[in-house]
Amino acid sequence: MSWPATYPELEALGREIVANGAGAFTSSVVAYGDLTLTAQMPRIVEALTILRDQHGFHQLIDLCGVDYPERERRFDVVYHLLSMTKNRRVRLKVETDEDMPVPSVVDVFPNADWYEREAFDMYGIFFEGHPDLRRILTDYGFHGHPLRKDFPMTGYVEVRYDEELKRVVYEPVKAVEWRNWDFLSPWEGIEKGYAPIPGDEKALGERETK
Repeated sequence: MSWPATYPELEALGREIVANGAGAFTSSVVAYGDLTLTAQMPRIVEALTILRDQHGFHQLIDLCGVDYPERERRFDVVYHLLSMTKNRRVRLKVETDEDMPVPSVVDVFPNADWYEREAFDMYGIFFEGHPDLRRILTDYGFHGHPLRKDFPMTGYVEVRYDEELKRVVYEPVKAVEWRNWDFLSPWEGIEKGYAPIPGDEKALGERETK
């Protein structure tokens, strides 16, 4: 196979993987120069094992979630694999929802441990068989999952330090209209009332000569 791989070569590779995948894969498509495969969610461990052992994709580069709230199975779990020997990449996707756990692939790719925790934290996707499925980017008491499309931009709660209790407390988010948002461009930093930013004098000079 040549480099970069041509559309027909990627198409042929996709057909070969699906045909020889013993039913673990359901389809393949080439888009934007990449090969994307879909697999049956309960057989994701088998699908990744086939890609690793039979097709040389020995590295899991990333695992992430994608949210489509209008779908019955609203989440895609996306695995990005790399073959160092063949200089090829492949994307593998499965669908799930808020309640149906995806089999953990830590036994196939140990670095999936942290990636699966991130997907759980950000989207609420559960991974069955994960050795330690806890939040990893937010507090353990955090409410909700920040990358879901229906998660509010302000979140559900805010934190502050309470002088009387001498600890951090969680409270419902208050209105944010009172906040003094600063929408100034950095190039306007030397205007009255704002500290100058290095380089602004040059930008201001160019603006005045126009």
